[in-house]
Amino acid sequence: MMTVFGQQALISMMIHLVFIALAFWSMQALRFDKAIRPNRVLQARVLFILVSIAIGSSVADFFLSYTTWSQQLPYLW
Repeated sequence: MMTVFGQQALISMMIHLVFIALAFWSMQALRFDKAIRPNRVLQARVLFILVSIAIGSSVADFFLSYTTWSQQLPYLW
């Protein structure tokens, strides 16, 4: 039983990392350089990473919740 929890934790961590990387990759299509004030490049990079984490985490949570709900549907009947 404990190995199941460990496997779920590992899968959740991997899915979060995949969606964070996907959000980071997809956000690179935007032109943030136009909105950055001079001499604020480091702050803009940190913001870019934090926004990627927020978006990727939200999408991963939705994906994991949706798969859990779909696995619980057979218990409805």
